[in-house]
Amino acid sequence: MGSITRGLSNNITTGGVILPAGITNASVADVTSFANASGGTLILLSTQTASNSASLSFTSGLDSTYDAYEFHFIDIDAGTFAAKFEMNFSTDSGSNYNVTKTSTFFAAYNDQTGAGNALTYRTSYDLAQSTGFQTLMEDFDTTSNSGSGSGAGSMQLFNPSSTTYVKHFISTCHNLRDSEYAFSNYVAGYGNTTSAINAIQFKMSSGNFDGTIKLYGVKKS
Repeated sequence: MGSITRGLSNNITTGGVILPAGITNASVADVTSFANASGGTLILLSTQTASNSASLSFTSGLDSTYDAYEFHFIDIDAGTFAAKFEMNFSTDSGSNYNVTKTSTFFAAYNDQTGAGNALTYRTSYDLAQSTGFQTLMEDFDTTSNSGSGSGAGSMQLFNPSSTTYVKHFISTCHNLRDSEYAFSNYVAGYGNTTSAINAIQFKMSSGNFDGTIKLYGVKKS
């Protein structure tokens, strides 16, 4: 038995699974992909890019495959001063975005001079059994001296396919707000429905927007 054969046999189980010690950079140098290799926790399902768009809607991918999903917001940029980035759920594959929601919203902020800063509850952006759109990022700055401004963040949605429980969501975002504030927004709540949520729409409260939104499934253990 050669040394290569002995090395392989010492690192493979009776079920045919190669142990981590049996795989090195040299041993896989010419391999371009592993069809059944285990990846990270997040599985990228789809990517949509807004370019002066009124909205982005995800009407597929939210199903029972995963127990939790994440949306990542990258370089979201409003076309209208003080517009707010919003979302709403659908239980009819996107025909209507009007799920009843109850939520809580608070913000931490600081301006560029350091003179204006606070941690505050934002009663105007929370919802109490409302079918309206939920604000995730508030009051974008689109003035000429803040042309490089944008927003970014993420939102988690838990077990949207459940027909037993309400649908919890948690969002953490940051953007350059009007008057050149660094604004961090924290939102959490639930869609008060036992119907499966199977679509979601993102838009601005007014005007169009640019940016990229990625949908990930959180891999089951």
